[in-house]
Amino acid sequence: MSSAETEREAAAMLPSGDVVALLLEQHARIRGLFAEIAVADPDGRKRAFDELRALLAVHEAAEELIVRPMAQKTAGEAEAEARNAEEKEAAKVLKQLEGMDVTSAEFLRTMAEFEQAVSAHAEHEEQEEFPAIVAQCTVLQRRTMGDRLRRAEHLAPTHPHPIAAGNPTALKLTGPFAAMMDKARDAIGH
Repeated sequence: MSSAETEREAAAMLPSGDVVALLLEQHARIRGLFAEIAVADPDGRKRAFDELRALLAVHEAAEELIVRPMAQKTAGEAEAEARNAEEKEAAKVLKQLEGMDVTSAEFLRTMAEFEQAVSAHAEHEEQEEFPAIVAQCTVLQRRTMGDRLRRAEHLAPTHPHPIAAGNPTALKLTGPFAAMMDKARDAIGH
């Protein structure tokens, strides 16, 4: 199993601005947030969960719109589709977590299961997709993808879409994570 430190070391070996380096750094941040959620008091858990949710929205949107199209070419369509399916399942679990009390045992149990799924997903990316992209894409291509990812990080919201905020019906239909994913997709697409 990869660790946050291993991911940071691998990222440091790649050129500055490389999309794979940026994604590895995000994987490390995601692992750190899961660890924080597991031990935090209720206020800290809520804050860490909100941060995790926002990071996952940008991360998954970037993978969907930037990495997967390239991974289809480099790692193969089956690999890219498997990762997309895992991300769709993750979005469903996040929606469930959004509706739970962060102090409940159910939240902690579901979060622990979610962490295992996210970790397995990241390991597949690190072992299958990322090496294929590094091997088959130029440094310039990877930096261009990295620039798009950075732009999405800066433009994507860290809170629900304004249309959904304060609108219980809209939030119930989409959920905060879905709204953040939409905004992240918009940021990447521009």
